[in-house]
Amino acid sequence: MKSLDFDFLKITWVDGIDIVLVAILIYYIYSLIRNTLAVNLLLGMFIILIFYYVVKGLHMNLLSAIINKFMSVGIMALIVIFQPEIRRFLLHIGKNTFLQKNKAWWGYLFGSKNLERDNLIRIKPIIDACKSMKKTRTGALIVFVKFYDNELFTNSCEIIDSKISKRLLESIFQKHSPLHDGAVVIAENKIKSASCILPLTDNDKLPPQFGLRHRAGIGVSETADAVAVIVSEETGEIAYAKQGRVRMNVSFGELEKLLNKDF
Repeated sequence: MKSLDFDFLKITWVDGIDIVLVAILIYYIYSLIRNTLAVNLLLGMFIILIFYYVVKGLHMNLLSAIINKFMSVGIMALIVIFQPEIRRFLLHIGKNTFLQKNKAWWGYLFGSKNLERDNLIRIKPIIDACKSMKKTRTGALIVFVKFYDNELFTNSCEIIDSKISKRLLESIFQKHSPLHDGAVVIAENKIKSASCILPLTDNDKLPPQFGLRHRAGIGVSETADAVAVIVSEETGEIAYAKQGRVRMNVSFGELEKLLNKDF
C-alpha cells in the first residue's frame, strides 16, 4: 500500500500569519457593520448567491442569465452600497496606526511635554458649557473632528470660525438662538461652524427615547472620524458617541478624560 500524503496538512508560519490577518480583517469589518443596515444588505446578497447556485443547478437558463447579469456588476454595486462602511473602515485603519496611537510619545520625544496640560486648557470651556447646559437642560450637540470636511459640513452649516468659548457655546444652544437647531462642529482648536444638519444613523436597534440629537451624533461618528457630545434637552444627561456607539450618563470627569484622549 502506498503511504498517505499528509503534506496538505502542513501549516507554515506564513500560513499562521495569513490566518491571523484574515481574522483581524473579519473582526474589523464586523465591528464596523454591527447594528447597521449593512448586515441586512450582506444577508440579502448571501441569499441571492445561494438562490443563483440553486437555479443554476436546476438548469433554469432564463433566471440564471438574469442573476448572472446582476452579479457581473457585483463589485461596482458593493462599492456604491457599502460606501459609508468602506469610508469608516479606511478611517478606522488610519486612526489606529502605530504613529497615531503613539503620538503622545512622539510629542514627548520632540519636546512637547505640556501637551496634556494644553489639551485640558482647550477642553475646559467645553466642559464648563456642558455643566451649565446640563443644569438648565439645554439641548446641545457638539461634534469634534480632527479634519474639517468641507463637503460634509460647509453646505449645511453657518460658518463661525471662532475661538472656543463657554459663553459662545451657551449662546449658540440657547433656545431662542437662530443657530440652536443642529450641531456645532469643533476642529483645529476653533468652533468652525454651527447649526449643522448631520446624517442620521441607520441603526434601527437604538432605544426609542433617542431623539434627533442622539441619532445625528451617532450618525456623524459612523460616517466621519468624529466624536460627538450630546446634552439631552429632556433629562440634561450627557452622552458620548464614537464610531457608531454611544455611552450614556457620562460624568464630567469621564467626559474630560474622553475628550482629552480623542480630541
